[in-house]
Amino acid sequence: MAADSINEMEPEKLEQLGDVESGKNDLVPTINYTKDEERAVVWKQDRLIIPLAASIYFLCYLDRSNIGNARILNSAAHNDMQTEIGATPYQFNIALMIFLVAYAIFEVPSNILLKKLRPSRWLAFLMFSWGAITVGLGGVQTFSATAGVRFLLGASEAGLFPGLVYYLTFWYKTDERSVRVAFILASATLAGAFGGAIAYGIGHMNGAHGLSAWRWLFIIEGVPSCLSAFLVYFFLPDYPEEFHKGKDREISLARLHIEGSKSHHSSMTWQDAKSTLTDWRLYGHYLIYFGVSVPFSSLSLFTPSITAGLGYVDLKAQLMTVPPYAVAYVVQLFVSYSADRFNSRGLHSAVVAFIGAVGFMASALLDPKAYLQRYGCLILASAGAFSCIPPLLGWLTSNVYSTASVGLAVALNVGFGAGMGQIPGVWIYKSDEALRGYPTGHWVNAGMLFFVAAGSVALRLLYGHKNRKLREGGPDVRLFKL
Repeated sequence: MAADSINEMEPEKLEQLGDVESGKNDLVPTINYTKDEERAVVWKQDRLIIPLAASIYFLCYLDRSNIGNARILNSAAHNDMQTEIGATPYQFNIALMIFLVAYAIFEVPSNILLKKLRPSRWLAFLMFSWGAITVGLGGVQTFSATAGVRFLLGASEAGLFPGLVYYLTFWYKTDERSVRVAFILASATLAGAFGGAIAYGIGHMNGAHGLSAWRWLFIIEGVPSCLSAFLVYFFLPDYPEEFHKGKDREISLARLHIEGSKSHHSSMTWQDAKSTLTDWRLYGHYLIYFGVSVPFSSLSLFTPSITAGLGYVDLKAQLMTVPPYAVAYVVQLFVSYSADRFNSRGLHSAVVAFIGAVGFMASALLDPKAYLQRYGCLILASAGAFSCIPPLLGWLTSNVYSTASVGLAVALNVGFGAGMGQIPGVWIYKSDEALRGYPTGHWVNAGMLFFVAAGSVALRLLYGHKNRKLREGGPDVRLFKL
């Protein structure tokens, strides 16, 4: 009788499967299946995993970025968050930054815990935590309280995105990941679009039951995360060998015997950590992701302020944040599909990063009162900045091979990039430059995206060179993904 779970397999079988991933032998699962059968298995996974994962990140991003909306919501009536907590622009930026400090600190331990405690349990715990903390933001009265609660929010949200990227490596082959990461990350752009629309609607609740609209914003957007945590706990499948049954289960194991992470492999050993930390090519990925995280952070937090600087005021500024995110959503999905389809993640990332850089540069060069043209540049810049992220993450996970190393590399990439990399993004859009069109912010973002484009091309050339060397060793070698 076949075992119901991979954890119930004989020790010899477990050792053999481990040997496959580490390259110790050439064992291949003895099952024949067609492409149509494999597609059916993948589609069965997609129908449950991708909508759930995208919904989780949608709520996460909504709860993270709504402080940008709260900062200016009903500012004309002096009922905005910054005024009511008595914070200066500098202090408010400190509250934004402290989130990212916690975000960077807790990335790696969170990915280790995801493997140890099972994805459904750990992600549900994180989700309930950040939802409750977001509701708590609706009650802060001072700058210090805001900074403290934002730190807790960063700690609880830190593990989600790298956790989801790591989670996908248990389910999908390398050429299937970028587009699925894009669907998840695109939910952030969707949240950005909806966030502006939601803030516009909640802005009309100002004074309801004695609460300012920005307080209602945190309360209303935090509660769905708490409730959805229960759905994640009960319905998010942990691993493919437990989700699929019969032949589907055997197909899922066979198709991932080389490229996928394994649930039965150890979470982390010192040797895993050492080999990952001393693999210097990975630092190229981390530096590139650092570069793209600056515009990602600044757009997440300051798009309402940027649109307010384009001649739109108060609630209209909230509404005008929707189109840049909506366009970015569509472009992101197309670019990620194409990157996987043509095994060209580096060049796709370079092209869209270059386009985003041009958008920011043009916005910096245009006359501050050229509102329509600069709004078009904001749409172009947003599409470029957001669209290069999924291929970059898919590229990284495709070129790291052991289960533990993938988890650590993703956490370091997002921790260093999304954590430390996003901190400069908090400071580059200066409130005293609003009338000048925020030139510092646009120039810094342009420079960082030009760096991303150059770095992606350089890393692509490095992998091409390594592949040529590998081919000289014989035909049956595993090449680096490009």
